[in-house]
Amino acid sequence: MFVLPPLAWSHGAGFKLTFSLPPRYPNGNLYTGMPGGGLLETNNTLEHPTGPDYQLVVGEGTYLLRDDLHLATPPPHPSDAPQPNNNPLATTLGPPTAGTKLSLAVIAPRRSPARNLYRPTTAQSGRSGMPPSIQEESAKSDSGSTANGYGSASNRSIHSSAFGDGNPALQAAPVKGKKGDQRVKPKNNIVKSNSSFVSRVIPHESLQKRLNERSPEGMLAFANVNRALMWLDLSSEDQKTENMTKVLFTKAHALCHDIHEYTKSQTHMDVVIGFNSGDIIWYECMSQKYARLNKNGIINATAVSQILWVPNKENFFLAAHMDGSIIAYDKDKEDADFVSEEDMTNGHVDGAVKLGIKFSIRKSIQSRNQKSNPIAWWKVSNMKVNNMAFSPDGLLLAIVCDDGTLTIMDYIHERVLDVFRSYYGAILCVTWSPDGRYVLTGGQDDLVSIWSIGDSALVARCVGHESWITDVKFDPWRCDERNYRFGSVGEDCRLLLWDFSVGMLGRPKAMSARNRGTSVSSSVPLDRKISNMSATGVSRLRSNSSMTTQPDGVSAADGMEQEGEPTVHPVDPRSSTAVLPPVMNKQVDKHPLSWVGFEERCIITSCKDGKSMLLVLHSSSMRVIIDVEKPRSSSKVFFVIRNDCESQETIVHWIETALHAI
Repeated sequence: MFVLPPLAWSHGAGFKLTFSLPPRYPNGNLYTGMPGGGLLETNNTLEHPTGPDYQLVVGEGTYLLRDDLHLATPPPHPSDAPQPNNNPLATTLGPPTAGTKLSLAVIAPRRSPARNLYRPTTAQSGRSGMPPSIQEESAKSDSGSTANGYGSASNRSIHSSAFGDGNPALQAAPVKGKKGDQRVKPKNNIVKSNSSFVSRVIPHESLQKRLNERSPEGMLAFANVNRALMWLDLSSEDQKTENMTKVLFTKAHALCHDIHEYTKSQTHMDVVIGFNSGDIIWYECMSQKYARLNKNGIINATAVSQILWVPNKENFFLAAHMDGSIIAYDKDKEDADFVSEEDMTNGHVDGAVKLGIKFSIRKSIQSRNQKSNPIAWWKVSNMKVNNMAFSPDGLLLAIVCDDGTLTIMDYIHERVLDVFRSYYGAILCVTWSPDGRYVLTGGQDDLVSIWSIGDSALVARCVGHESWITDVKFDPWRCDERNYRFGSVGEDCRLLLWDFSVGMLGRPKAMSARNRGTSVSSSVPLDRKISNMSATGVSRLRSNSSMTTQPDGVSAADGMEQEGEPTVHPVDPRSSTAVLPPVMNKQVDKHPLSWVGFEERCIITSCKDGKSMLLVLHSSSMRVIIDVEKPRSSSKVFFVIRNDCESQETIVHWIETALHAI
């Protein structure tokens, strides 16, 4: 297709046609041996802008932009073919790319966020135990835990079932030479690697010295910028721009990465990285060792859109591929050609024709054939999986796809529980509340949706963005038993903060059984679905795990919804859904934003251009809320502590003094 530019006016000659070629972009001419000059390796840059345009004013104080870090974008690899002019009307699609995303880790955090919000069972956390919205205090039970279902950290239970338990074929073989709790490391040295996949590794010249001298309370980060992966120390005051290590890959772009919270320590940190080529890298940054999985797409050749370590498991991680598959890998196993174990022949399962199949098990985690990867493979959609997130208790998995669905899956028993649909378009991001009661999603409908998992219902839609929402996260340090703070970023370059409480909007409406089009809704509670599923056993999952609806809108089994079967919920109209406005709405960058994260006293954002911004909370006072029991009544006491008294010892001293006075 050829498009004519606008007509230009020429004095004395009327209109004339003028043509100008579009600007050319860097196409690999920055390397030795190619026209255009020698090797150019740019450095990260750091700025500290000031002024009212770089402030966020919210209830807890004012956030000031402290660090504006621009990560160097690497030039294309010399082996890349020169890129033609970028025609916005071209119909050919390039390889998948992603904006800059960060994975954060603190080796020894000063305190954990929202510790009192932890729930041992997500499925039971949001239904009958929900506190009334007008309740101002909570009665204590005899056992010391509050009557509304919130218990102390000491009352947390340890789950008896975990992903892969019960399958002896998944038991890790003893490692020769391993001593005690020593972690297994990959075999290959990435610095000395001669692999064609890794182009160049640039470690810091004093890496070991920096690791020995840094505080374990400092924040480490991994960031992806095109074909580069950077390891940064964001707690260093004078070396933020100096990479701990920078890894350049030959052609593949890193799209996602995750740090293993279960194995991290001062001497060990496992990172898993997914690429647009389908390859996966397990990287242990302290020893500079790595291993490559799904090499050249031997298992699945589509790009990896999200990758997560399985909670409380040392070896397992999940990778979401862009063909709609979620695949479980064992980092210690080798790859092999995959042969599906799906019990299906010509579209028939157990002799019955299955229509509209969206979920199927191609390999079960309970399979006895576990000599090589993958250890499990689920097909959850016919379109791209955009994101996924584990519940805080590690029992459920939330999955969002290009088909506009939010799927709640009990991945341990390999079963879909609920499927929700967006108001419009694809869902791009998902996250859980710290207590597991709610799930947030954002996507192409420019809306942040709040879903109640216990009630299987849409609670509210959050209106404020002007373009697609790329990421949404809860701020666990600003959440309590009734109030939640979360933030979202989007392609409108804006950061929005939201405060949500049940009392604001009323309790979520339980969905009654009804038919609407081809969707089926059910009021079966989530905890009952899980209990029914557990009682039925894993054996029936192979034949009944397909999420199916017939053209007449009834379930494929016998025309009635069965407890334990996946529930497909209809789309709630906007006229009957509560609307939540943001408490803060501000453009924080000139480029579309791709990621947001919260730490104890800061907000971090990153954009698709490789820029990361650190907004630090600077408040004149800090409020601490304490429940104080009295003989006949209970009230909340508010202590205002000066900003210069931030140590835990000082705060505890102030509180003890005040309580003694009371």
